[in-house]
Amino acid sequence: MGILNRVASLPRGVVDRMLRDRTRLPSWLNRLIDHVADHPDGLLGRIAARSLGSFRPDDVPAPTAAPETATRVYIGPTNYAAQGWLWARALDRAPGDVGARNMAVDVPGGFSFPADTEVPVPVYTRSREWQEAELAAVSRFTHVLFEAERALFGRLFSRDIAEEERILRTRGLSTAFMCHGSDIRLPSAHLAFTPWSPFADAGTYTDKLERDARRNRAVLDSAARPTFVSTPDLLVDVPYAAWCPVVVDLERWREPELTGTRSRPIVVHVPSKSHIKGTHLIEPAMRALHEDGVIEFRSISGIPSAQMPEIYRNADLVLDQFRLGSYGVAACEAMAAGRVVLGHVVDQVRDTVRRETGHDLPIVEATPDTIGDVVAGLVDDRDRMRAAAASGVAFVGEVHDGRTSARVLLEDWITAS
Repeated sequence: MGILNRVASLPRGVVDRMLRDRTRLPSWLNRLIDHVADHPDGLLGRIAARSLGSFRPDDVPAPTAAPETATRVYIGPTNYAAQGWLWARALDRAPGDVGARNMAVDVPGGFSFPADTEVPVPVYTRSREWQEAELAAVSRFTHVLFEAERALFGRLFSRDIAEEERILRTRGLSTAFMCHGSDIRLPSAHLAFTPWSPFADAGTYTDKLERDARRNRAVLDSAARPTFVSTPDLLVDVPYAAWCPVVVDLERWREPELTGTRSRPIVVHVPSKSHIKGTHLIEPAMRALHEDGVIEFRSISGIPSAQMPEIYRNADLVLDQFRLGSYGVAACEAMAAGRVVLGHVVDQVRDTVRRETGHDLPIVEATPDTIGDVVAGLVDDRDRMRAAAASGVAFVGEVHDGRTSARVLLEDWITAS
């Protein structure tokens, strides 16, 4: 108990850095951290909750108000890359009398994304007043979409999402699940998905990821409710799910001038998690091209979301991810900005995109082994570069503007229920 008290008293940033590098921690401490995370209402869980801080009465937000429509959809609580908010807006624009709202837990030090309701972590975790008021408010909706198999009401039901889902169904609400990534991606299975899997690295701590993914899949299997995945690769982990594409705000990213006009193209890499994105695998080849004067290479980290349009505006090529074998929000934003996007995307993902949308995914294929040659080839072929940029803009405008996502949610869940 003493070690938990000491950990809880550390500054939040120190705790976050420690948890991001679990492989450096002794095995007994990793087991203890996992136990606390899996038992939030236990004594150690309550002690660890102190690190989340306290809150004042005016920190407690008003409960989420349901829209005045016949069909009322509630989405929460993760809002990764503003997706909960953007899916809600896509449903607002969809045909029919549909309105949607999203709730997001506001994590200190995280990226700031818009949400209909933002709840500070201490309030979400410890305010019984907010938890009960939000449950009453959500009960006035008709449909609820759980993101990343996370609890909506903090510790009100011991963070038991299966119990939350059951209670909402008994109140007459239609429920569904949206899987985002590590919540359902099974590390042991991903090893066969791509040879570049980050889970193959010696010393990578995957124990909790493996257990969480298996537990979440068991929840989905037991609930037998409509299930969606935000990226096509996750269909391997949840074969009965439907792909609901991520959404980007096209106007925010639109850049009137396409790429390929600079004599020395600027190549940008902006990893959210450098180990997962494969930064260390691609940087040597990019540094070599930079030193030879072929490109100007910029590896950027820790940039707030608000500054990303400017980053892409000053780029020609954007290097996305090279280890997971798929693509997500960052790649779509770069394509919407008219930049050429390069990354490693496995055939299964490309085939799914083609089958579901009728369009080829315009991300230029490159692996850590080929990235140097692929970039050099694009620099020598400006017509190809401009064509790839134009294809990306058109693709995102057709697939990731929210219309496809709203249609999938409506047809596979909302109107079907």
